[in-house]
Amino acid sequence: MRIGIVCPYSFDVPGGVQFHVRDLAEHLIGLGHEVSVLAPAESDTELPAYVTSAGRATAVRYNGSVARLNFGPVSASKVSRWLDAGNFDVLHLHEPVTPSISVLALMAADGPIVATFHTSMLRSRSMQAAYPIIRPSLEKIAGRIAVSEDARRTVTTHVGGDAVVIPNGVYVDRFADAPRRAPWIGTPASPTIAFLGRMGEPRKGLPVLAAALPAVLREIPRLRVLVAGPGDMDEVTEGWPVEVRAACQFLGSVSDDDKASLLASVDVYVAPNTGGESFGIILIEAMSAGACVLASDLPAFSRVLDGGTAGAMFANEQPAELARVLVDLLRRPDRRATLAAAGQHRARLFDWSVVADEILAVYETVIEGRAAAQWEPQGRWNRFLRGGGR
Repeated sequence: MRIGIVCPYSFDVPGGVQFHVRDLAEHLIGLGHEVSVLAPAESDTELPAYVTSAGRATAVRYNGSVARLNFGPVSASKVSRWLDAGNFDVLHLHEPVTPSISVLALMAADGPIVATFHTSMLRSRSMQAAYPIIRPSLEKIAGRIAVSEDARRTVTTHVGGDAVVIPNGVYVDRFADAPRRAPWIGTPASPTIAFLGRMGEPRKGLPVLAAALPAVLREIPRLRVLVAGPGDMDEVTEGWPVEVRAACQFLGSVSDDDKASLLASVDVYVAPNTGGESFGIILIEAMSAGACVLASDLPAFSRVLDGGTAGAMFANEQPAELARVLVDLLRRPDRRATLAAAGQHRARLFDWSVVADEILAVYETVIEGRAAAQWEPQGRWNRFLRGGGR
């Protein structure tokens, strides 16, 4: 198939949707399909051969975070040229209600269209404001995918209709085969835990973890906390107790290979996110790497962790509860090993070999449906009008 994929968020900045689009495109190319991705990017950004830049993006606040999007007449012209050149069998849009090139492509495109909804945001002013404008275009979407039940509820609440749930994918073996690195490996007396995420974004939960650490350090004083992700360390740690800051090692942004090795090396991966998560791809990555996962009990996280059988959970935004569960895990290597094994087994359900097959099935359904809509109804109704349907 000739497949066009539109990513609304800039490829300059790492993010879950960008990784999803990248990995899906590369998996489909590996299967022999012809794939072109359209995404915002700076002019000097080095892009894969299958990515076409839609131009520079602008940072805007969206869903409790900062998204880099582009929109407007110049972007619309680039979208039209890309669609004309692509002549795609199917067009796959991501976040089609976010003011972005996904909306522009939806307005301009004709033919079989699939859309994936990533966002979990049950009350959205921007969605409610934009809906009357883009509603006619939304009716062109023949196949709707939501990455989780939370994202599906967003679709049914704000957009109408329904969506099939197909989760985000992970290359499980890339994480399962990642080498452990000695500087990040803990010992019984000095275990290691990891946090990955944008440090300055409160919903990623680093302040919750920091608030829990004094109680953890009283029980396990030689604990090492490895913090990976972009952000200003001095700004983020302002006001932290001295002992908490001393226990933390800030790694900054890490490469994909470093992330996988970090997750494979630590005793516990902690995900203290407070909200706005529709899935939790980082949990799957940690599970794939063999880490014991401890996460807040967000509904999306609970579903990934199978209600707590594939990872431990604590009450959201409760530092004391986080500290209690973390100390228990660090003192019980047998419990960590059990959860890690269950997590690795469950992660296989989210491997791209499984997820991409489900997405391809949606593509094939909308392509066949488009062909049926173009040719079959006219013949059928003509037959009845002629009396041939008796």
